[in-house]
Amino acid sequence: MYEVECKVASPHEPVRERLSTLDADAAGTVKQVDTYYDAPHRSFPETDEALRIRREDDGARLTYKGPLVDARSKTRTEHETVIGSAEEMANVLDALGFTPAATVEKTREKFRCRDYTVALDSVAGLGTFVEVEGEAEVEDEIERVRDGARGLLAALDCDPGEQIRTSYLELLSAAETDDRPPNE
Repeated sequence: MYEVECKVASPHEPVRERLSTLDADAAGTVKQVDTYYDAPHRSFPETDEALRIRREDDGARLTYKGPLVDARSKTRTEHETVIGSAEEMANVLDALGFTPAATVEKTREKFRCRDYTVALDSVAGLGTFVEVEGEAEVEDEIERVRDGARGLLAALDCDPGEQIRTSYLELLSAAETDDRPPNE
């Protein structure tokens, strides 16, 4: 499965207003705390991969994200599973030599619109973002899903040309190294 994502920095209120005119369905708000891990056998920043434990209000999940596969969106293979205990999973990763690299905290307000999830993210230390995400079961579907996500961004009065293909983890790392002011 491929996660096809288009993300832009944007204030949320105008997007919320547009979502109401597009008959989007509110899907709840969650606090997410993502702990990313470094591997003992390769450098995930160099290979453009990610392994994380995500803690949410309703539980936790382990997610692996492969390298970007599309030059016009943030599309990657993704494997995710629910885990019973985030703490025990962290212990397993530690025993295997994986080490915590960074933590990203955000509040995510979710909507369903058309065949996509729209997330209004408030990321600690970075600011506010809008993500439009869809899924492609096979590689041949990526272009169609990506074009639909970009079209929905435009319908939300967000410029798809200002898309950010960098993860929140990478944005936070860059902000820490060059002391850029957050997007608030």
